[in-house]
Formats: sequence, C-alpha cells, structure tokens
Amino acid sequence: METSAKVTLFEDIFEVTALNPDGYKFDRVNRIQAVGTTFECDLLLDINCEIYNLREADKVTLVLASTLHLDGSPADHLSYSPSTEPTLADNYEYVMHGRVFDISYKKDGTAVLALSFGGLLMRLTGDQRHLANVLPDMRLYLLLKKD
Repeated sequence: METSAKVTLFEDIFEVTALNPDGYKFDRVNRIQAVGTTFECDLLLDINCEIYNLREADKVTLVLASTLHLDGSPADHLSYSPSTEPTLADNYEYVMHGRVFDISYKKDGTAVLALSFGGLLMRLTGDQRHLANVLPDMRLYLLLKKD
C-alpha cells in the first residue's frame, strides 16, 4: 500500500528466539527476544501476554509508524478517539503507542533504540542505516501481527 510508506519508519519480520530471556517473569507481561529476518536487528520487547501471546519460533511482522492515518496525516499523540475511518492498525493484531527515550550509536555503525510504551519497554539494535527514520524523543506506534 503506497500510503503506508509515508508513515512507516521501520518494518521487518522477526522470529522469536526466547521468552523472558533474563529469567524475570511478570504478571501479564512477557519479554520477547527476537531476530529480524531481513535486517538482522536484535529485538527485546515487552508485551501484554494476556492480550497478545507469542511463543518461541513464532514469526511476527513488526512495524514502527509515525501515525495510524493511511493518508500520512500527523497523529494527535495527546488523545485517542476511535474512528470509523480505516487506519494502519486495522491490518495488525497488537498496537502500542509510545516514545523513543534513547538512541545510542556505536562506532561500528550500530544503533540502539530504546522505547517505552507506557512502561512496556523495547530495545531494537541494528545497522543505523535501517533505523535512521526513528529520531530521539519521537512518539510513534508499534504494530505487530503473526505471520
């Protein structure tokens, strides 16, 4: 879909390699460790497992988007109101809204993005060329669907 290209900041298919890899277990939250199949990014992502459950070896498409509006119009990040208009979220099973709170760059060209979705955390590590559209303090949406 041509319109989603304007709003998509990053997209890849990830294969879940471990659940709760650090051994910590929280009620209603699983930490997913996964590897991107195209850009080979490493992902650590907290998800509400009561709403969306993933298992090892599951493959999911992950998208980071600046807005859910298909026409690319900016999102109102201060409030959410359900709409009858189609949105990017219609094509996904799990959606979170959050903020980039840190980006670090290593000498080897690797970027490490740290995001928070209301306390659920994400760390995405990969080649900075593939992650260049994500900027410090940016508010964005994370969208997931099983493949």
